[in-house]
Amino acid sequence: MSVNLLLVGSNDRLLEDALRACGMPATSVAGAELATLAQPHSKQPDVLVLDLRGQTHLPAALPVLKRQHPATGVLIVADRLEPALLLEAMRAGVNEFVASPVTESDLSAAIARLAAQRPASSVAGTTYAFLGAKGGVGTTTVAVNVATALSKFSPGGALFIDLHVANGDAAVFLGVEPRFSIVDALENTHRLDEAFFRNLIVKTKSGVDLLASSDRVMVTPVDVRRIRTLIDFASQHYRYIVLDVPRSDAAVLDALETASRIVVVANQELATVRSASRVAAALRQRYGKDKLTVVVSRADRLAEIAHEDVERAVGTSVKHSFPSDYRRALHALNKGRPITLENHNELSSSFLHFARSLAGIEKPKVERQAGRFNLFGRK
Repeated sequence: MSVNLLLVGSNDRLLEDALRACGMPATSVAGAELATLAQPHSKQPDVLVLDLRGQTHLPAALPVLKRQHPATGVLIVADRLEPALLLEAMRAGVNEFVASPVTESDLSAAIARLAAQRPASSVAGTTYAFLGAKGGVGTTTVAVNVATALSKFSPGGALFIDLHVANGDAAVFLGVEPRFSIVDALENTHRLDEAFFRNLIVKTKSGVDLLASSDRVMVTPVDVRRIRTLIDFASQHYRYIVLDVPRSDAAVLDALETASRIVVVANQELATVRSASRVAAALRQRYGKDKLTVVVSRADRLAEIAHEDVERAVGTSVKHSFPSDYRRALHALNKGRPITLENHNELSSSFLHFARSLAGIEKPKVERQAGRFNLFGRK
């Protein structure tokens, strides 16, 4: 049985060991975190184990949590099954209790009952994070065009989030002037629901929904938990989520656990390749090698730094290369119309091909027969 457990308010190593012995190790957090978990769109465990030994009343946040997240299973560990505490807990929606002395069999049985009551969860959307190895390598160009391609595969199902809290460029690339921004979302994660979120995003002519960057900075530092909450919420409402990630913001970089793929955009310049090496190493250490993909933008067959040189520097294969077409890219930017919307050019085809690869979507048969451009002669 695979159950995501969260142990709240316990300093008892024996309780943690008992959960581990049941084959269900739990992440442990302080009791004060219960208020954060009670927020409307806070990510929930399958089962929350709440240690109330030494207490005679429920924490005030527990009834709130059960109202906001009725599907979250709660198991209370208490000194004794006091009638007043039991009644209070049952009124809050809790119906599993274990009293001291705690045994593995009691824990396992209670958790199994809660797990069996879980509703079948809907499939979350897939998140792709793009960040540049260095400024000016074309990260936003790649991310916007991949998002546009994904919106073709799932009309109305692609969301682009510009995680540059201030002065990001995605709105320019998509030809829109949003009224609201990522700052409005991050400052109001406690209010996130579908109606509120729909007011923050802007629908673009390219088919992508956009949560744009702001022209103002946040009053307080960016909170990694708020970013996680926002991404988790978006994944419940969109098939594809594309993130344009600032490489210099530690809070944003620490919030990418749910990303299926983290794409590092590099080019064939020495300074960029050196930076890509450092960025790739840090991301591999943080998220594992399987999540990391490196691509090359504005690829040049005649460049002194070859494809193989980039691969040696970053320590992994380059999964895709986008051909250089400066005039077309500049024209698309000035028009606010992604290149992917055009037909019959190598750069557009390259973005479509990479988007299909990310999403695991096969080419239509006619395209497989025609073949596709690849800088290094691969199809």
